[in-house]
Amino acid sequence: MPREIITLQVGQCGNQIGMEFWKQLCLEHGISKDGILEDFATQGKGVEEDIMDMIDREGDGSDSLEGFVLCHSITGGTGSGMGSYLLETLNDRYSKKLVQTYSVFPNQMETSDVVVQPYNSLLTLKRLTLNADCVVVLDNTALNRIAVERLHLSNPTFAQTNSLVSTVMSASTTTLRYPGYMNNDLVGLLASLIPTPRCHFLMTGYTPLTVERQTKNIMVSSYAQTKEASQAKYISILNIIQGEVDPTQRIRERKLVNFIEWGPASIQVALSRESPYVQTAHRVSGLMLASHTSIRHLFSKCLSQYEKLRKKQAFLDNYRKFPMFADNDLSEFDESRDIIESLVDEYKACESPDYIKWGMEDPDHLLTGEGNASGTVDPKSPV
Repeated sequence: MPREIITLQVGQCGNQIGMEFWKQLCLEHGISKDGILEDFATQGKGVEEDIMDMIDREGDGSDSLEGFVLCHSITGGTGSGMGSYLLETLNDRYSKKLVQTYSVFPNQMETSDVVVQPYNSLLTLKRLTLNADCVVVLDNTALNRIAVERLHLSNPTFAQTNSLVSTVMSASTTTLRYPGYMNNDLVGLLASLIPTPRCHFLMTGYTPLTVERQTKNIMVSSYAQTKEASQAKYISILNIIQGEVDPTQRIRERKLVNFIEWGPASIQVALSRESPYVQTAHRVSGLMLASHTSIRHLFSKCLSQYEKLRKKQAFLDNYRKFPMFADNDLSEFDESRDIIESLVDEYKACESPDYIKWGMEDPDHLLTGEGNASGTVDPKSPV
């Protein structure tokens, strides 16, 4: 049992610091200003009924519900834990509806203030692999690098990096909000981008970037490209463009990008209308959504960080308190690791010409649904 500590706050400065300290502690423990535990400060399962009632009510009020979009982080407690629980519940209750996520991955260059970040990331990645139809990867490492190197913000704030994220999210839904001749629904938007069910993690790039009236006419990716990524290959690309532009570019013929060899060069350009309410000095803005095999390096980093903690058996007591890990049963971690390792292997196999034969020599691999281009496809999959 923890022991008590008496906090003494002396003087104006001491009291101001102390006030912020206790406000932060109350936030972290779900305690109201009156010192009472907030209703929301419980396990995801404890509030499942209330949350699903709200979701069902919104669904019942829809004319033609197509799917769900989830915004969350894969590392924090609520974003990873509650987000994972929602993914599983939605997949179970709305099995024929699409689930797309905008998932923020941790900054690999900084020490996290969440000590169990590698554990949370691994557990969430399992759910994103098995329960989501499309995951738009938003890498905090890349977002901070963009803000510092390209926008010259010496110390980017959360508001500034979140502005970059909101720009990508907004641009990715323009063809849904301003219907045109193609990509008018989520199925049409994702169909060409996700040729195989499990390789559904997408990278993004956008131009021009604008943060707090600073504008840079550059194309940058919200996934950090690594040295290893230079040898990787594109699986598919969708460019959503607003403004005056000729989309007829012979990209593959000019060898501007390196595509997979086992399928056609899946390049689409969707022209979208601009908002009549937002004035911009730029004639053209564009978003790139791409499925690229180099995304596996990001998953490998998450696995590497997990292995470092797991070898030391660090911070596992935090998880043994929950029913899933009761009686020192850590099989959930082992299963999650196996699934992510298999995902990394599949993306690596995508770079080879004979990917369509990958996994066929292991029938058990197919029965578990753990990935094969020629395996059984989920009926709601946008393939």
